[in-house]
Amino acid sequence: MHDPNLQTTLDAAFQCIREAREAFTPSLQAREVGHVSNVATGIARVTGLPNVGFEELVKFPGDLYGIAFDLGETDIGVVLLGDYWHLQAGDEVERTGRVMDVPVGTDVLGRVINPLGEALDDRGTLTCVQRLPIERPAAPIMDRAPVSVPLQTGIKVIDALVPIGRGQRELILGDRQTGKTTIAVDTILNQHDQNVVCIYCAIGQRASAVAKVVASLREHGAMAYTTVVVTEGNDPPGMTYIAPYAATSIAEHFMQLGRDVLIVYDDLTNHARAYRELSLLLRRPPGREAFPGDVFYIHSRLLERATRLRPAFGGGSLTALPIIETEAQNMSAYIPTNLISITDGQIYLSPKLFELGILPAVDVGRSVSRVGSKAQLADYRKVAGSLKLAYAQFEELEGFARFGTRLDDNTRKILAHGQRIRACLQQAEHAPVPVTAQISLLRALSEGQFDDVPLAQMRAAEQQVYAAAGFRPQP
Repeated sequence: MHDPNLQTTLDAAFQCIREAREAFTPSLQAREVGHVSNVATGIARVTGLPNVGFEELVKFPGDLYGIAFDLGETDIGVVLLGDYWHLQAGDEVERTGRVMDVPVGTDVLGRVINPLGEALDDRGTLTCVQRLPIERPAAPIMDRAPVSVPLQTGIKVIDALVPIGRGQRELILGDRQTGKTTIAVDTILNQHDQNVVCIYCAIGQRASAVAKVVASLREHGAMAYTTVVVTEGNDPPGMTYIAPYAATSIAEHFMQLGRDVLIVYDDLTNHARAYRELSLLLRRPPGREAFPGDVFYIHSRLLERATRLRPAFGGGSLTALPIIETEAQNMSAYIPTNLISITDGQIYLSPKLFELGILPAVDVGRSVSRVGSKAQLADYRKVAGSLKLAYAQFEELEGFARFGTRLDDNTRKILAHGQRIRACLQQAEHAPVPVTAQISLLRALSEGQFDDVPLAQMRAAEQQVYAAAGFRPQP
């Protein structure tokens, strides 16, 4: 028996199919696919991608990505970004048509991530709407403003004698285990009420060292305004190479919103070594001290992105504190001299001072800020000049006094005053001192108020000055 309702339903269904078929227009999508020819430590050689661009992102099986780093006539060298042990010759490689990018925005604050934007903490997957390329041009010169606003570190010897301005690049260097990371972390801790966003980039560090830094930041409430970008020592060299660039793009996003940002690169020694490893694996000839000739360029284009923008462009700033490790106090080695010439000054940490228990072990004679007093509060300028001169005279005379030379009264007075300066500039870790307390202490010091105080009682006298200034140091 014929059912009219069924016939109507079938007619309607076929009509929909007919309309969909007529509206469908087949499109051809070009895909450029190559193949892995061989895999080495952290890199792969790929054939069959003739149109790939320099630093373009390519995709391997297993959601593994790589960066086209070495473009040859017959194949390309790809830096691998992740676990590559499953790769083998013959695997397909596909172009993505884009460069490496990283998630940015307020969602990254308080998080511990890797350079790919993957979360390393226990707070779940990171969800960010906006992404920025890790390699971006630095701000044009005409968009920049002079560095004139101080970035207070809370460390007396730095704020008084080696001031840092917002938008400056100040190198921290010294032998291993002399307190370089401590200075950077203390600077981050001091930004808790300064409206400064902080990025800490751990480059090829031990997992235990990174965990200690993150624990210190959480303990003092600094993770609320800090993002930690981490690569560990056992990560592929490609991850170590892109880490500082990814962290800088995260920082630049906040700078372009008009915020003041502090970024710490800990440390660029490991970054240079990772780049050397990649270059040698890609068969690039080594240059001076076995580093490739363009190692200067990779650091200069990174640190050139730190600046202060004019008010017409938001007025934000990006202050960089790169850390570098010297060997046997050799500041004239290749990588340290490169970075000294790129940055706007350096804070040198002396192992001799560290061994004597003079902490922070800042060697005032070798440390310099090329921005200088332009990025220092006026109250500091009134006392810092005389303090630095008196301290320099003290250090020079101290060497002669060790030989048992007979000293006159004026020389003994200079030595006594210098000893009080050194005692006042000492400071415990994770104990930043606010501006008012610092200025009160330095003024009393420059006016000779401590010259009659025995050295054994200098700590108590310092605490009395802090109490008078309304500052109570944390125990």
